Amino acid sequence: MFLIILIISIETLTMRVLITVPTKSGYGGVTNYYLGIKEYWKENIEYFYFGRKPWRNIFYPFLIIRFIIRLICFKPDIVLLNPSLGDKALKRDFIYLNICRFFRKKTSVFIHGFNFEYAKNADWKWISANLNKALCIFVLSQDFKNELIRRGIKSDIHLTSTKVPDYFISGFDLSMRQGKAENIMYSGRIEKAKGVYETVDTFSILKSQYKDLTLTFVGDGSELPMLKQYVENKKIKDVRFTGELRGEDFKKEYINADMYLFLSYTEGMPTVVLEAMIFGLPIFTRKVGGLIDFFENGKMGYISSSLDPAVFAEAMKPYIENPAKMRSVSIYNSEYAKTHFVASVVVRKFENTLKKYIEL
Repeated sequence: MFLIILIISIETLTMRVLITVPTKSGYGGVTNYYLGIKEYWKENIEYFYFGRKPWRNIFYPFLIIRFIIRLICFKPDIVLLNPSLGDKALKRDFIYLNICRFFRKKTSVFIHGFNFEYAKNADWKWISANLNKALCIFVLSQDFKNELIRRGIKSDIHLTSTKVPDYFISGFDLSMRQGKAENIMYSGRIEKAKGVYETVDTFSILKSQYKDLTLTFVGDGSELPMLKQYVENKKIKDVRFTGELRGEDFKKEYINADMYLFLSYTEGMPTVVLEAMIFGLPIFTRKVGGLIDFFENGKMGYISSSLDPAVFAEAMKPYIENPAKMRSVSIYNSEYAKTHFVASVVVRKFENTLKKYIEL
């Protein structure tokens, strides 16, 4: 009986998808993305891991053979490749793409990292000639989509999102958000390009007026020692550095925060902002990446193209002084994020889009 049920279950899987992923574990945006959604797939999904540097370069011919074997044995309905916009990643994945074409396998591409500086001088004749072989392309923002279209990409381009694991918010009670505005949070890599110095300067302006305010940095990075020294030199009080946190410890920082300040110079779709939203934090951020496509000024917090700390300090004051406004934004952000950004929702949309191309 169990065997019959198993056979029926397998037969009901209408779609086989082979997805290229860097590694089975470890750091990296693409790896974390696919490991984070692995349990939510409903279809027959297989990950093809091509390994860490430098081993994947050393064993590259073997990887190609192994990839061909998976195409033959797994018989995917469609293959999903995952490059960033850069020469090395594109060269690697264009080889996979052309192998798929040779074996008459439908192919889609998800461009995770989008480097506009690279795009300025890239060989778009080569890029478009290859990307146009894909049935569809996924990107994280409308700006990325517009740039691809401008550069001659004819394949269908779809917007998608990063995700927050469904389990991440288990046990969180939104009713705890009663409008308190004392602890400002930043999470992510501690790097200059993440706007960490502007974050400190924004806090410093606010701290001069609101003595009970605190600032919490969650994360690690090359700029951490210099940032600590910067805070010390400016004699700014109540700035806390937790270092890198994971799991429940990371979750507690979101719960204990009241506002989220994220002034990164460039982004794709920053997962940390989506996480902050789902925990009901008002967001104060910049017009970068996919945030531009959904962020509602006033309803979700504040978004601006500016990098001026004074601009963000001024924007945060009405929230600090108005508990009802804080409470309203908290409820809106949490409900919006649950509806749009939890992993199970993102995966369903992804699967439904891929199915349309299999049925062509």
